[in-house]
Amino acid sequence: RILSSPARTRSLRLRSPPHPDPPGVLGKRLKDSAETVVIGGGCVGVSLAYHLAKAGQKDVVLLEKSELTAGSTWHAAGLTTYYHPGINLKKIHYYSINLFEQLEAETGQAVGFHQPGSIRLASTPVRVNELKYQMTRTHWHPTPQFLIGPEKIQQLFPLLNMDKVLAGLYNPGDGHIDPYSLTMALAAGARMYGAQIYYPAPVTGLTPTADGRWDVQTPHGTIRANRIVNATGFWARELGQMIGFQHPTIPVHHQYVVTATVPEVKALEAELPVIRDLEGSYYLRQERDGLLFGPYEKEEKMKLQDSWIRDGVPPGFGKELFESDLDRIMDHVERAMEMVPVLKNADIINIVSGPITYTPDLLPMIGPHQGARNYWTAIGFGIIYIYIYIYIYIYICGEPPYDLIECDPNRYAHWTSVPYLCAKARESYGFNNVVGYPKEERFAGRPTNRVSGVYELLKDRCSMGFHAGWEQPHYFHKPGDDTGYKWIEHEAADGGYHVSVSNVTDEIGVLGIAGPKSRMVLQKLTDEDMSDTAFRFLHCRSIQLAGVPLRAIRISYTGELGWELYMDMQNMSAVYQALMEAGQDENIDNFGTYAMSSLRLEKGFRAWGAEMNCDTNPLEAGLDYFIKLNKPAEFIGKQALLEIKAQGLSRRLAFLTLDTDDIDPEGNETVWHNGEVVGNTTSGSYSYSAQQSLAFSYLPLHLTHAGQKVEVELLGQKYPATVTQEPLVLTEPSRTRLQKKQRSD
Repeated sequence: RILSSPARTRSLRLRSPPHPDPPGVLGKRLKDSAETVVIGGGCVGVSLAYHLAKAGQKDVVLLEKSELTAGSTWHAAGLTTYYHPGINLKKIHYYSINLFEQLEAETGQAVGFHQPGSIRLASTPVRVNELKYQMTRTHWHPTPQFLIGPEKIQQLFPLLNMDKVLAGLYNPGDGHIDPYSLTMALAAGARMYGAQIYYPAPVTGLTPTADGRWDVQTPHGTIRANRIVNATGFWARELGQMIGFQHPTIPVHHQYVVTATVPEVKALEAELPVIRDLEGSYYLRQERDGLLFGPYEKEEKMKLQDSWIRDGVPPGFGKELFESDLDRIMDHVERAMEMVPVLKNADIINIVSGPITYTPDLLPMIGPHQGARNYWTAIGFGIIYIYIYIYIYIYICGEPPYDLIECDPNRYAHWTSVPYLCAKARESYGFNNVVGYPKEERFAGRPTNRVSGVYELLKDRCSMGFHAGWEQPHYFHKPGDDTGYKWIEHEAADGGYHVSVSNVTDEIGVLGIAGPKSRMVLQKLTDEDMSDTAFRFLHCRSIQLAGVPLRAIRISYTGELGWELYMDMQNMSAVYQALMEAGQDENIDNFGTYAMSSLRLEKGFRAWGAEMNCDTNPLEAGLDYFIKLNKPAEFIGKQALLEIKAQGLSRRLAFLTLDTDDIDPEGNETVWHNGEVVGNTTSGSYSYSAQQSLAFSYLPLHLTHAGQKVEVELLGQKYPATVTQEPLVLTEPSRTRLQKKQRSD
């Protein structure tokens, strides 16, 4: 039994793979050329082949080194859920579950899809607030999700011990799917739409050609491909190494336990929903007439297969499992038995311990990879319910349907060292079910080698945030404070431009100086004329500052948000210290990104990644002032904007003031009007100048006039908000113009 016989369970034999080894011959002639070669025959790779072929792409080829599902796919627990704490990844989940619901009818292949729903259990008041926070961010999505109380939870899962259960986040369309059957259905669909699938066909070499294509070598011959996609799961790092990449992926040992028939489960009339006990850090679902239980171990107990990074994946590994270790998960077992008492008398029939590939932040790496033309990745699908990520955006056939920058493979670079990768994967796995807080920082593996020239000067005086490997000050401490914590190569190639692209991020430092006296401080350090008439809003130039020549990239003036000074990293400390000394009489001091965010909201400044992203356009973002559609020159996006303008807008960015108590918006909250969901916030903050909360929100046009009343949902409560004429605080150029006008009057 679970508690009484761990020694016996550790001696269980490894589960056999679903099918024996395939024959060593290919069985059919390999194609000579292909539009796209997908490398890897797990669920992700086969799904990509299916979607590309279904979208109409010709000559899609998939190469699998042994047989379909042979990597992490065949042993996965196969959980599916509408839920995701992110924003646009919810849409991937929504698409995926809708796909699963119709895939069997489309392909004629059973997928073993069960939809009993799922419940995320909250057993502390803080967890209840976390669920309310997630509800705040879901109403403006189509995903069905509900906050339910103990009575409803008991009705849905009558085998629960309700002593500690306070609430639950219920997704009625959730469930689980058989990953082997799903992969075979996707393979059938891929073939049905014209894709070719070859196995066993290991890739032995990748050679780029002068025209941007690839020669893909296999034991059966070479395919000339217009593009290649690395979808090789825990082999991704080794495939990347063939062309000089060190992809930051690492296998984690994930264990789950399967029980024999449980009489109380067999007696039920309906299948139990999947539960996720957040405090116990495990998931549990019905498996036939028994139960399947899988924990996420704490950071200090979980196990990485880091030897695969040092020595490579053992040749031939793919359908094997690791040795199980029930002792390592006994804390979670005991929590599960307390929550689901029938587990105490359940017999174990299997313990599965297999490799699940993680990236440092748990999110996959999907899309074109910088540094190699026409090389794409679809790797790092770490969470055990990876199959909800099935739709790989059809990126290759055009633009993604919505902004998914959080999955961009280029968010990682050379700073992602092996020690950082291991530390971050361990932290991320161990934090799978901990309470997540807005603006939370996690410190494993930090700092990386990406630190600016003033990091050592500032690190003890501020709370650092982490952005693309960089340590960046979020806010500064005062005495007595508690301390705390494309889209370019493609355009150049397709446009035939004679340009070279190189990444100089690590070579250039950036300092910002802002405020009404910033011109005075800068003027002390340069012979350049820094007056309002000589250096105007949005102008930039190359200058010398404090005897240090700034690179001819730019020093730019952005109004109240200040001046951006770009310089060689080795000069950054000297420039910073010169600025601080020169500004003593003006009471100069440091500020962090949180303060900057509040200030930019007051002045109506849009931010990239919030008000501006791939899901919006400049016209609805209210940036018409910066666009000259009547200029004779063509520019990227001009024709699209002309079409958008001709069709007319259906929504526009609105500036909101909120009447709240001790809660402030931060972005992606649901906006209501007359009991209907009408939009979402994009960013928010408390304004110390206005002494109230502010937010940007995209709303239907008829709700964007000044004075319009709406409501913003924060932690389960709807707070009054008013559409306000922006900006709340005038920028310096506006104030200057107003002062000049008043003087002339």
